[in-house]
Amino acid sequence: MEQNVTKNITAKDEILEVLQKYFPQCFDKNNNFNFEKFKKELQLQDVIFSKESYTLDWLGKSYARLLATDPATTLLKEDKEWNSKKENRESQNLLIRGDNLEVLKHLSNAYYNKIKIIYIDPPYNTENDNFIYQDDRKFTVDELAKLAGIDEEKAKRILDFVNSKSNSHSAWLTFMYPRLYIARRLLKDDGAIFVSIDENELAQLRILMDEIFGEENFVALVPRKTGAGAAATRSDSELRKLNDYVLIYKKNKLVFKKKIVGEKTYPYVDEKGRYNLVPFQASGSDATRSARPNMYYPIYLLPDGTLTTKENKNAIKTILPNKVNGEDGRWLWSAKKFEEDIELICYENGKLQKKDYFDPSKDNKKYQVEKAWFDQFPNPSGTKRLNDLFEPLKGLFNNPKPVELIKFLINLIKTTENEEIIILDYFAGSGTTGDAVMQLNAEDGGNRKYILVQIPEPIDPDKKKVAYDFVKNELGVEKPTIFEITKERLVRAARKIKEEIIENKMAKIEAEIKKLEAQLDEDNKEEINRLRKELDALKSQDLGFKIFETTPIWEDYEFKAEDFEPQLNMFDEGKLTEEDIQMLLTTWKTYDGVLLTQDLNEIDLDGYTGYYFDNKIYLMFRGFEIKHLKKLLEKIDADKDFNPSTIIVFGYNFDSKTLREISENVSSYTNKKGIDIEFIIRY
Repeated sequence: MEQNVTKNITAKDEILEVLQKYFPQCFDKNNNFNFEKFKKELQLQDVIFSKESYTLDWLGKSYARLLATDPATTLLKEDKEWNSKKENRESQNLLIRGDNLEVLKHLSNAYYNKIKIIYIDPPYNTENDNFIYQDDRKFTVDELAKLAGIDEEKAKRILDFVNSKSNSHSAWLTFMYPRLYIARRLLKDDGAIFVSIDENELAQLRILMDEIFGEENFVALVPRKTGAGAAATRSDSELRKLNDYVLIYKKNKLVFKKKIVGEKTYPYVDEKGRYNLVPFQASGSDATRSARPNMYYPIYLLPDGTLTTKENKNAIKTILPNKVNGEDGRWLWSAKKFEEDIELICYENGKLQKKDYFDPSKDNKKYQVEKAWFDQFPNPSGTKRLNDLFEPLKGLFNNPKPVELIKFLINLIKTTENEEIIILDYFAGSGTTGDAVMQLNAEDGGNRKYILVQIPEPIDPDKKKVAYDFVKNELGVEKPTIFEITKERLVRAARKIKEEIIENKMAKIEAEIKKLEAQLDEDNKEEINRLRKELDALKSQDLGFKIFETTPIWEDYEFKAEDFEPQLNMFDEGKLTEEDIQMLLTTWKTYDGVLLTQDLNEIDLDGYTGYYFDNKIYLMFRGFEIKHLKKLLEKIDADKDFNPSTIIVFGYNFDSKTLREISENVSSYTNKKGIDIEFIIRY
């Protein structure tokens, strides 16, 4: 089977998948959807198509829809030198350099339905952010008319508008639509998206997100106090602006957690919920044996840590209530109730304690819904954090978002224990989201990962001289871009978090362990083990990140696989370097659903290197011979952990004779063994 994957990478479309599942008769042999046939199917079920509906329309909407489904025009390239550094080698964090629309398309298979939280701070389309819409995709009027399903007159108007470097509402919506459309498909069903915006595009964005995410999934429009605002002058005719907004949508399910007032009162969590530990011994005026004789009895601690009121010769400890004013004390419960509810009692730090669970049905006042007004995250705190990281430099980046805001938003979302949490920010800017994720993990031992995307936007040496000089002179980059600031901020933030949070916490834990060990008390062992686990978690905190970037597909790499004939030599494959092949491999593995942070396994096939992961084998280089195929089949026979279901080869690097031999031998082998291995030729 031949595939032209390199030139046909598009965003995964869950709607199309549903249609293919339930209406396969509405697709032709080339998998094209026939909308007229689909309408007839629905009409048979008395579904009426209304010609009138509430919608947002603008010049360029059909073009924006095309961009959302148009194939990517780039490959993914790994920064191998950076990623091989010790601190980055095992990291699951990502920083990707490139146009975020291209990056989202590349991520759409591997990260489909895997992102828990998206936070973005897109251009506000104000005079200050210099937003100008430009698109490097080139369509003729005729091509656009056919692809977008519009007439040529409208196609011409759209292309004129696209090429005009516009910053109109239409330009901004055309820019945002495909980026939000694809982003929704990356979100988990219980995920959420937060978008920072101001009044310039607020109205348009709200309706656009209603269309993409569904009006029913709107959560809140939250004003955020940005600061004191500019001083008013006599000529001012407007009200002074003191805020921007955070627009919040969920994907499908209710994902926002209610905050428990005074969470420190209920610091522990298990499968039953949040709880506090309270002493099992009674207190108060009647907390004596004489007041409640049936609540005085011995409790036995067994070697396996269980408790019982029944005398046991294997008990390692007999526990009685402490004295109260010289009298015997008593427990909270009778012996009978103790045995009935034994799962609520534990022996912690040398004390009998009861689990006191939070019960919202008994006290709803303990629940607090966060207010839809953020007055605690002003811009100056974001600027201060950045200045602290780059001291003594100031003015490196205008109005970076506060780390505290991002941390707060992340903590709004419901999560389960050990859940894989990925936070995506595809307008990374100075890298605040990555900083926030690392801080949160260091503070609570979490296992969140981030994916940041930043376009290499050139830094204007006249308007942003401080940033330009820093990147060029300090970082040694000949053509300074915002990406270098993002990267450097993450490096410096990781260093500061390690020094100020992680190492400080580790020192306190180590001191506590030494103190407990010095007491030579058997009852301290459990606490020591808990502290050691906490210490190990801090030592393994992920403070690194891997770097990838988008790069244009090679020149002259233009053909359809079904038209390819090696003898025509339409593309000079001889000029491809090993780095080029590795780019192709990175792009293909992501298309096939392998995470960017997951390395493929190299396999030695009698001197020929192949790559294997998730039941897929990639054969990319020249020089493949029948002896290598023989070794591959032998490995499948001998290695129980090696079970490929697909063999993918780079067609340019294999002659037709070798391809035919591989196909025939694999077919013969699979028939003989009664297994299925698909053979795919890609270009």
